[in-house]
Amino acid sequence: MAPTILVVPGLRDHVPQHWQTLLVAQLTRVRTVPAMGRENLELAGRVAAIEREAQAVDGPIVIVAHSGGCITLAHWAQRTTRPVQGALLAAPPDFEKPMPAGYPTLAELDAAGWLPVPRCPLPFRSIVAFSRNDPLGDAMRVVQLAQGWGSRLADLGEVGHLNPASGFGPWPRAHEFIEELAAA
Repeated sequence: MAPTILVVPGLRDHVPQHWQTLLVAQLTRVRTVPAMGRENLELAGRVAAIEREAQAVDGPIVIVAHSGGCITLAHWAQRTTRPVQGALLAAPPDFEKPMPAGYPTLAELDAAGWLPVPRCPLPFRSIVAFSRNDPLGDAMRVVQLAQGWGSRLADLGEVGHLNPASGFGPWPRAHEFIEELAAA
C-alpha cells in the first residue's frame, strides 16, 4: 500500500503559492494538518493536530514538514506511538536563537512550550533539507539539529527559507525526497 503523505505546515497561515500547498494539489493520498497561523503559538495544540491527522490515516504515512512544522514534528515524535515510514523536514528554523523581526521572540516561543527543541533521535527515517542562507536557521546549527535527530542531510544550496519570499512556489525536489522515504 502506498503511504499517505501528511503535510505539516510551519508558523504561517494558508499561503496559496507555498510549495506545500502546491504539493497537496499534486498528490492523491494526502492529508494536511491545518495551518494555525503565527498568532496561535501554542505548541500543544499543534502537536495534538498532528496526532489527530496521523491517527486518522489507515496504513503507512510519510510526513512532509516545513519550518516550524519540523520543530512541531520533533515534539510530536516524542509523544506519539503512531508508526511513521519517514519524514521530510524542510528548512527547520533555529528556535533557540533570536529570529528576524516579525517572527516570535525566544520568550514567546518558550511561553508557548517550544523550548527546548528536542534533539533526540526521531523514531523513524528522516531527511533534513536545509539551506545555506536561511534567515531563520544558521546552516551549521541546523546540521547539528539534524544530527541529533538522526536525519540524513540534504544540502539545498542557497535557497533562503524555501518559501514564496525566497522565490519558491513549486519545489519539485520534494517529490524526490517523498519517493525515497516511501520506498524504504
